[in-house]
Amino acid sequence: MDIVKNEKHTLTKKIRVLLADDHAMVRDGLCRILEDTDDIAVVGQADNGLTALSLARQTEPDVVVLDYTMPKLDGLAATQRILNLLPKTKILVLTSHDNVQFAVRTLGAGAHGFLLKEEAVDQLITAIRDVNTGKIPISPTIMEKLAARLRQNKEAKVGLDTLSPREFALLRHIGSGKSTRESASCMCISESTASNYRSRLLEKLGLKTTGDLIRFALEKGIVS
Repeated sequence: MDIVKNEKHTLTKKIRVLLADDHAMVRDGLCRILEDTDDIAVVGQADNGLTALSLARQTEPDVVVLDYTMPKLDGLAATQRILNLLPKTKILVLTSHDNVQFAVRTLGAGAHGFLLKEEAVDQLITAIRDVNTGKIPISPTIMEKLAARLRQNKEAKVGLDTLSPREFALLRHIGSGKSTRESASCMCISESTASNYRSRLLEKLGLKTTGDLIRFALEKGIVS
């Protein structure tokens, strides 16, 4: 069941924030973090990506705090669609996965910040203020891993870097043990389209079976 809470903004000086996470406890926790601030107002909450898109259209928030992994429309796709609709809105993505590839893809899709949920208690308020003023807050943990990756400079444009957002999303679903049909349902696409993406994944990654895809996803830290 979609959860929709909508509040029309009356104080234009406040940073209007839309929260999107499929876990009610997480949303409640984020609200508690923000409720004592004088310059931030939560104008809506959503429990999936499609509802986040709908609420963004209705409320036109300054900042959307978006979970990377959500049903119906994941954080990557939701980021792209919200920004297509509201190019001035800032997107701050939260995730429990400290995977550099997630950050690279999310920022590449247009997100304005990337923060680990475990760091949100201490950094969320500052991160929202930063993205609203044009800064790009990135989790210190992710920054360290990104710096290490750049120093190593081992990855040319092969493997993961060649995957489209949809192919990467399917890889995550398959890696977590979902069937092609289940993955298609999560991505709101047909099973035949998901099968086509799976074939492309195997070809691009030089793999042969679904088991290979699962092992690849685990080895690369795409799923845990």
